[in-house]
Amino acid sequence: MAKIRELPEPLIQEVSDFVDFLKIKSDSTRWQLWMLFSEALETAESDFADYLPNLEDYENRLARGE
Repeated sequence: MAKIRELPEPLIQEVSDFVDFLKIKSDSTRWQLWMLFSEALETAESDFADYLPNLEDYENRLARGE
């Protein structure tokens, strides 16, 4: 805690974000939801040329219940 108090505000926020990440990662349900969200975000931000293959992959994984 003493080390964190010495950090400038932007770095304190990064530490807080990292702690939130660790909390999510330790909860399997929340971690799975996070992974699904990050995959969906990656698909949404991908180059349009990759859109159809990514969509098909995503739909296949949804059909398998992943």
